[in-house]
Amino acid sequence: MKKFIKGISLLVMGIIVAGIFAGCSQSTSQGGESSQGSSDKSNYPTKPITVVVPAGAGGDTDANARLLGKYLEKELGQPVVISNVTGAGGTVGANEVLDADPDGYTVLFFHNSLLLNRIMGLTQDSYDSFKLAGISLLDQGNTFMVSADSKFKDLKEMVEFARENPGEVSIATEVGGFTHLQLLALQKDQGIELNIVDVGGAAEKVTALLGGHVDIVPTSLGLVKSYVESGDMRSLGIMASDRVDLMADVPTFVEQGVNSEFEKFFFFGFNPDTPDEIVDAFSKAVENVVNDEEYVREAEKFLVTPTFMNPDEAFDYMKQTEEKYIEINKE
Repeated sequence: MKKFIKGISLLVMGIIVAGIFAGCSQSTSQGGESSQGSSDKSNYPTKPITVVVPAGAGGDTDANARLLGKYLEKELGQPVVISNVTGAGGTVGANEVLDADPDGYTVLFFHNSLLLNRIMGLTQDSYDSFKLAGISLLDQGNTFMVSADSKFKDLKEMVEFARENPGEVSIATEVGGFTHLQLLALQKDQGIELNIVDVGGAAEKVTALLGGHVDIVPTSLGLVKSYVESGDMRSLGIMASDRVDLMADVPTFVEQGVNSEFEKFFFFGFNPDTPDEIVDAFSKAVENVVNDEEYVREAEKFLVTPTFMNPDEAFDYMKQTEEKYIEINKE
């Protein structure tokens, strides 16, 4: 009987010891997983990154994102996948990033329209809803394009015609977008009334002009550079006070008597809960790309200026830009 009891006791003690070792093993395993998770952050990225572009293929946002993505792959050592998510002036794409896991593998690439979406009441989200990774590009070639046979030879002539013929000059835009604000500013500055036609994004605007559906298209000069070279389109000027080196032969709006200065910026933004070390790693990669001479040469073919602003600089710049837009949008 004693032997039996002793055997049972040994068996129970064996089970207890096994349980203790199992618990230690599980704890070690969990600790290893946690350590691995921390390691994943420091080794970021370890898998492909999706860049959400809230604009259709063929536009300037898409083109700039794909060029940046090509060079970011070299810096980050992982594929960069461009995902075009259109709808509601860019809010659909922006929401996709805000709703994504904050692991650094889904990032927004967008521009000024994000600010306008909140100003126009389309959404409550804006630049301050994201954890910014910085600004990578400035496009100072915002322009009004006309077809080669347009009756308007310059911007001043167009404005005079619009003043004498309210609502007869048709201009394409995407209501609530960046070009829409440009048109509102022009009407306010010159006291004219334009026929503003909502046709969609950048590619759709170009199509509308080539098809003869509108008189003028506000767009990026770099996006339609080939049409200028072929003689199918002409620029009425760029929305700036000083001429830009990349397009020195193009007159500015200001020198033609129109007080209109708009530059387009392109930025990266993450879900606000994304760890700082991940955003910092991505931001550093963007900075390295912007300083890459080969990238700069390719980007300048689109007539854009690679310009890096770190997250803090980008935040301040976008805040000042938002304040300017709010003033323009006031009745």
